[in-house]
Amino acid sequence: MSLFQETSTQNRSDTIFKTITMGGAALILIIMAALFIQLVNSSWLSIERFGLRFIYTNVWDPIHHIFGAASSIYGTLISTLIAMLIAVPLGILIAMFLVELMPPAVSKWIGVGIELLAAVPSIIYGMWGLFVFAPFMAGHVQPFMKNVFGDIGLFSGPPIGIGMLTAGIILAFMILPFITAVVRDVFTMVPSVVKESAHGMGSTLWEVTRQVTIRYGFQGIIGAAFLGLSRAIGETMAVTFVIGNSHRIAASLFAPANSITATLANEFAEASEPLYLSALIELGMLLFVLTFLIQVLSQWWLKRVKKSMGVQ
Repeated sequence: MSLFQETSTQNRSDTIFKTITMGGAALILIIMAALFIQLVNSSWLSIERFGLRFIYTNVWDPIHHIFGAASSIYGTLISTLIAMLIAVPLGILIAMFLVELMPPAVSKWIGVGIELLAAVPSIIYGMWGLFVFAPFMAGHVQPFMKNVFGDIGLFSGPPIGIGMLTAGIILAFMILPFITAVVRDVFTMVPSVVKESAHGMGSTLWEVTRQVTIRYGFQGIIGAAFLGLSRAIGETMAVTFVIGNSHRIAASLFAPANSITATLANEFAEASEPLYLSALIELGMLLFVLTFLIQVLSQWWLKRVKKSMGVQ
């Protein structure tokens, strides 16, 4: 084979490779657009009937055909926020301990246990939350919090165990293994020579971890947080078991609440009327849009933080 023929073959291979990869990337965009169009089309009856009122109305009354998504949106955002506030710092601390302080032989087996926790089905978390964790919350944690903070605001109401706080903690348990496993792998990939150089200059372990390990793996940490966020905001069965499934907005974290996914799981099979079904599909569309907006805002925020830290 001549040099010209060999070059021509390579060019054809490159063209085929580029076409296949571009087709795969375009397929993702096509699928996303098709999903959104189908959701809009299927929920158009509800959109025409309620308009923007659907987003900020708190009434969900299938009997009188009045639907509002405010309580479900509120429950989704607050339970996810609780989960992230617990799981992200805890996951980073666990990963630091496994990589920086624990002997490798022990760290390896604990890492295997963390990965096994990530494989547990969500319905198991939900059942454990309902039959074990919720009674523990009602008997010990919630009464203690009421005694410390008082029966006002976020901690008012009877300690019944189920509710927004319990759902957030269960979500935190679910996403913690994902965040910890990813952050641990990111910390493991930090070059040893960089950390040894920092130690050689007299830095303490905390200074090396903060100034070297975390800065080196910053993008990986943010990616782990987004992975946990995606899992938490779309979780269904675990939340349905313990959130209380009440279509109302309450300031107390002890009160029963609802989420978009829990509403869909509980009521989709019963939605025999077109308007009822359309309202539920519009809830799904709102979750789709909410997830997209969170990803856009998170990427914008990540760029700002990287710029402030001097990370390119």
